[in-house]
Amino acid sequence: MIEFKIQKKSKKSKARVGLLKTPHGVVETPCLVPVATQAAIKTLDSGEVEKTKSQILICNTFHLRLKKVSSDLHEFMNWPRPLMTDSGGFQVFSLGFGLDSGVGKIFVRDRVSYNLPEIGSRQQPRQIKIVQEGVFFKSPVDGSKLFLGPKESIKIQEKLGADIIFAFDECTSPLASKEYVEKSLERTHKWAQTCLAVHKTNQALFGIVQGSHFKQLREESSKFINSLDFDGFGIGGDLGKNKETMKKILDWTIPNLNDSKPRHLLGIGYLEDMENIIKAGIDTFDCTVPTHYARRGIAFISFGKINLNQSKFLEDKNSLDRKCGCFVCQNYKRNYLSHLIRAKEITGMKLLTFHNLYFFNNFVEIIRNKIKNNKI
Repeated sequence: MIEFKIQKKSKKSKARVGLLKTPHGVVETPCLVPVATQAAIKTLDSGEVEKTKSQILICNTFHLRLKKVSSDLHEFMNWPRPLMTDSGGFQVFSLGFGLDSGVGKIFVRDRVSYNLPEIGSRQQPRQIKIVQEGVFFKSPVDGSKLFLGPKESIKIQEKLGADIIFAFDECTSPLASKEYVEKSLERTHKWAQTCLAVHKTNQALFGIVQGSHFKQLREESSKFINSLDFDGFGIGGDLGKNKETMKKILDWTIPNLNDSKPRHLLGIGYLEDMENIIKAGIDTFDCTVPTHYARRGIAFISFGKINLNQSKFLEDKNSLDRKCGCFVCQNYKRNYLSHLIRAKEITGMKLLTFHNLYFFNNFVEIIRNKIKNNKI
């Protein structure tokens, strides 16, 4: 099980600093949770990930099932620190309506100009089938059929042995109509109850609030999930078409959740979002941005980000970021890093992944200190 203790609450916002105690160590919150989809941060080994100041990772239940991984993840990936596993609910979107429309779950482009129709209440995605008991998928690996529902998700997550697991849910599309989201929410709430009923281990189980960008449904879902015996909360689904809507969704949701339990925001973590979501009351959040961008040659630095694919950096003998204390910035120059990225050397991806993770974790550490010093 876990123990969550709030050490300090801001007097200027809903931000708070806390300690999340797990069987595999203590996490100081607020905290970024890097995404180790297939039990790995791509290009780094577990020891290197620890050196980036990463405190806790999240692995992907759906993809690990596809690869037939059923071992205890801590031993399997040689990661001694805390772990989360998601439920597979995001893949209901990403392999469903998300794949159909080509949009992400957050900040959708103008659907009129892109001629994207609203998703009706009885509509089904093309590649998967959603039923009351769960979801039928076609494996992206070999095309075989597989089924994932609340019982199956919990069983898989219990075998994987993460410290924190999530209830199975449906992450809805930003294009979904209110009528569709209402029906989806009814399913997600039933699945939440099933997850609690079949959960047998001492792993902490978080319930997930859905409801898309509809105020009534977000409030309904947050109150319902809060009424159940979950150890913490995830806030999922699409978060609107712009950052203002995301803020409103958090404002509709967080006041209805038990203040003594941790709150995790699923799939958000751009640098420009971090202080705002923390000020809204979020304790942990996961995001692929630092690692995803690094593998494409993008480095985040003190005054923005730079693209090392650009040839101008081949003549740049400055460190990546003079203000950064990571070993990459202390030992390598931009010209060498640019050469590696342009040559498509794995070492370049590795070095930028390390730097970006360190930079993001250090950024959140600075925010924690701001809260402690009454600055936000």
